[in-house]
Amino acid sequence: MLLLRQVYLAHMEARRFEEALETARQMLPLEVLTDVAHQDAARACLGLGRRADAIEHLRLAGRTGPAGRRAFHLWTLGSVQLLGGEAREALGALERARRWATADRPLYAAQVALARAALGDDPGDLGRLREELEDAPCGRGYGQLVLGELAVLLGDPVAARRHLKSFVRRASGGRVALAVGLEAEIARARALLASLR
Repeated sequence: MLLLRQVYLAHMEARRFEEALETARQMLPLEVLTDVAHQDAARACLGLGRRADAIEHLRLAGRTGPAGRRAFHLWTLGSVQLLGGEAREALGALERARRWATADRPLYAAQVALARAALGDDPGDLGRLREELEDAPCGRGYGQLVLGELAVLLGDPVAARRHLKSFVRRASGGRVALAVGLEAEIARARALLASLR
């Protein structure tokens, strides 16, 4: 399994997404870290532009993963759905992620609010959610995108630009496998930045 995962990562770094997907599929019958193999397959599918297949793999990752990783898989599923305009489906996945979460709960709670806002529902106390996320370690990295979106909703363009620029810089400058999985998020951050000019 570990050797196949290294092969998978090498394919992703080289942007050979078909080969990466095939390698992830070879991991599945081993029945070791099955949820991780599904998460990897989902990333390869996103690289291929096969969003529906990615969502199915993420659903399976959420079902097969141990409790300690279940929140992450559900959150990833909800994020892909939210960015794809499926706010209702995203809300369900994100609420389940929040329930399973431990350390990343502020991030998941903030994304639940974003999904509610996208549906036109009351998102709750955005200011409190923003403060909690800013104070948490999960407010870095991906959290910068969510903080940027919260700042936009709160009418704070200075903070929104700061957070969104930080997210784009970090997400674009890392490993290919990470950037591929975050292409929709990077596009969302850039679109928000453009709207703030």
